[in-house]
Amino acid sequence: MWCVLVGHPHTRHSSNGTKRSISLGASTCRNSMQGSTVYSRLKTLSAYAKAKRISVFLSMPTGEIQTDIIVRDALTAGKEVFIPYLHKNPVPGPGLPPRVMDMVRLRDLADYESLQPDKWGIPSIDPDTVAERQRVFGGPDAPHSDNTLLDLVLMPGVAFDTHPDNGAIRRLGHGRGFYDYFLFRHGLKAGSLGQQESPVLLLGLALSEQFLSPSEGAVPVGPLDQPLDGLVLGSGEIKGTLAPANVTD
Repeated sequence: MWCVLVGHPHTRHSSNGTKRSISLGASTCRNSMQGSTVYSRLKTLSAYAKAKRISVFLSMPTGEIQTDIIVRDALTAGKEVFIPYLHKNPVPGPGLPPRVMDMVRLRDLADYESLQPDKWGIPSIDPDTVAERQRVFGGPDAPHSDNTLLDLVLMPGVAFDTHPDNGAIRRLGHGRGFYDYFLFRHGLKAGSLGQQESPVLLLGLALSEQFLSPSEGAVPVGPLDQPLDGLVLGSGEIKGTLAPANVTD
């Protein structure tokens, strides 16, 4: 198979605060192969098998794990599948982000296949249909949203590593804090519904190139950053408390 290299550099902050560029210039075919490996490994996890309501990021064309096969599998398996939707903060104020992320439910496979790519090439929900959809933080106009909480969040990232002392999995996003603030709000909603005892599980999906060794620096964390419960790499390795012991038969 011929592979065409597609450069996709990202900027990350090292532990001393300086910016460095890391290249995710994996070939398109190698990227696809890693995506297939991640999907195969994900299917072995009981956290995925048991989850009834999950959120899945929809991928950029290059530079991150491709999730198309995961979305299709989850919908076919009858799971409730939610995808990110960014919008203006309905309650702006000092110290609050101007734009926030909600998770919006896909109706079915046909609905997913009808999504159109945005300017980054990511399949996206038509804003005109959002009010008709179930979503995590939907208002009274959103069907069945009042008690909606997620079981599992599949998360992207620019870089990942593990804490050298406690092994916690750390994630570096794109710097806008959408997932951090979403998870903070999700925790508040779970508390208001009396469901703190069943926290959402956080699972990162990453190309092998996105996992940093100690010699490459450390992923910085902020006050809203939460460690992940697991990380599935394109190499097939699974890190964290969700694996490899916690797998399906």
